[in-house]
Amino acid sequence: MFRPLAALAGSLVVLASIAGCSTGDGSPEIELTADTILIDVRTPAEYEAGHLEGATLLDLNGGEFAAALPTLDPNAEYAVYCKSGNRSGQAVALMEEAGFENVIDLGSIGEAEASTQIEVVQ
Repeated sequence: MFRPLAALAGSLVVLASIAGCSTGDGSPEIELTADTILIDVRTPAEYEAGHLEGATLLDLNGGEFAAALPTLDPNAEYAVYCKSGNRSGQAVALMEEAGFENVIDLGSIGEAEASTQIEVVQ
């Protein structure tokens, strides 16, 4: 009887600690430093419709991201987002394959806004 209760109590502690680090909508809070480079890998039209304040547009599908990758500092910290999380995942994978170690995949623009608390602007 004691082991199941202990396991349940331990699980609740883990869940409480995870919930304590969330934004209220299920997204964990991510604190970016002033030096973190925020990259939006969506299309120019998507970017113009709204993007995280301070984000640099490097369109993954349009080739801008691939062209810029060799010029990026591999020692800098990056945070990448897109519309749904698919393109940001691809971009992060390309960065990691190129030797970048400090890259955060923020997922979709909604997840990125919720987790970083950075406002979407036009």
